[in-house]
Amino acid sequence: MILFCLCTFLHVLHVYARKGLPDCRIKPSLSSFESTAMSLGLNLAPQHRVYAGFAIYSFAMGNIFPRLPDIKHAMNIEDGTLGLSLIGTPIGTLTALTLATPLLERVGFRRALLVLVPLVALAYAIAVHAPGPLALFLMLFPVGLMIGSVEIMLNVEADRTEFLVKRRIMNRAHSFWSMGFFGAGLFGAALAHLGISPQLHLALIVPIVAISMALFLGGYQPAPSRFAGTGEKAPVLARPTLPILVLVAVTLSAMLMEGASIDWSAIYMRTVFESGPFVAGFTVALFAFSQATTRFFADSFVDRNSPSGVARVLLVMMAAGVLIIFFSPAPFFSMLGFAFLGIGTSALFPLAISAAAQRTDRPAAINVAALSQISFVAFLLGPPLLGFVSDHWGIRSAFGIGVPFVVLSLLTAGSLGRRPAADKSAAPADEPLEPTRDKMLVRAGKD
Repeated sequence: MILFCLCTFLHVLHVYARKGLPDCRIKPSLSSFESTAMSLGLNLAPQHRVYAGFAIYSFAMGNIFPRLPDIKHAMNIEDGTLGLSLIGTPIGTLTALTLATPLLERVGFRRALLVLVPLVALAYAIAVHAPGPLALFLMLFPVGLMIGSVEIMLNVEADRTEFLVKRRIMNRAHSFWSMGFFGAGLFGAALAHLGISPQLHLALIVPIVAISMALFLGGYQPAPSRFAGTGEKAPVLARPTLPILVLVAVTLSAMLMEGASIDWSAIYMRTVFESGPFVAGFTVALFAFSQATTRFFADSFVDRNSPSGVARVLLVMMAAGVLIIFFSPAPFFSMLGFAFLGIGTSALFPLAISAAAQRTDRPAAINVAALSQISFVAFLLGPPLLGFVSDHWGIRSAFGIGVPFVVLSLLTAGSLGRRPAADKSAAPADEPLEPTRDKMLVRAGKD
């Protein structure tokens, strides 16, 4: 099954690659899907298309998470087994983040994006039919390949659009990712409350995503590449230096707790308080909403304040959220804790990426890649492995284990710098002042 899904994914991209023309200045003949999408597409500003792309993509991938308690119950498995099953997605994602960029450049971002985002929804709709945990793992691997590919394209496009419109949009673009996830949490909670099966629920997502892509991205044309900078390319695997490892320590708590909240918050509510499907799904949505709101205003706030000071405020919020979730006596307090976690995890990674890029010991691309690679491993692989913590010490402990990571981040937050970001930047005023969450992907796309 995994070989079939992988071959199908690669075959689709290969077919599109063969249709493309070597000279990107010449428009290749449009497929029927592209023609239909273009005819339906709304006339939007470039940055608004980027926002829509992030929101639709996160909605496509986010609907499975409110239904994880139902999937776990249907398979009659423990948290640790479910966590191992979910690792299929991050393995596929890391594979695509490392290897997919040349193929995506050959296919063309427009074609690949219009095809892959609906395919993410379709692949999830197929994966929930898995009869057991091993089948779920195998069916989630190609989902991860598609997610990694979409991550590359959307983040590269956001970076290029920043250069095109002469103002920063990256953090705001990621706030729309969180908004899409918020919508997925609410929609999933409502359908779970109505008793609709995960299989039917995720099948309904496929046409919603396809129509949304046609409407909001139908007229999408990739923004031009930025002018070449230093010409330095980040290696496939970048060796971290000691200062980069310190910045990794700053990000670990945020990456781990964000992934844990996405994967396990609904199961936490169902397990600890026996909450209904709607409350469990709404908790996922609440985390995403608080994260989206903070990200939406993050750029201007960081510009006016010390990066290390902002980080410490966020870490205090994260610590409060973890402690509330661990000791919570009632569902309301746990939901408040997840809202605090959404705020606390919102902007730590962009701050660390900025600090890595501003170091002068090595080219910025290498420092950014080294930080991103290690942090993304924690983000993608850490949360599924928390299922084993839940099996042995309870699901509260799966979140309580975040406390020492928050303490570690607090101790190392000073490495982010003490001057406002705007004061430290040497970039022109009309360019982005700091790299943000997925700058590794941006640089990979430009290289």
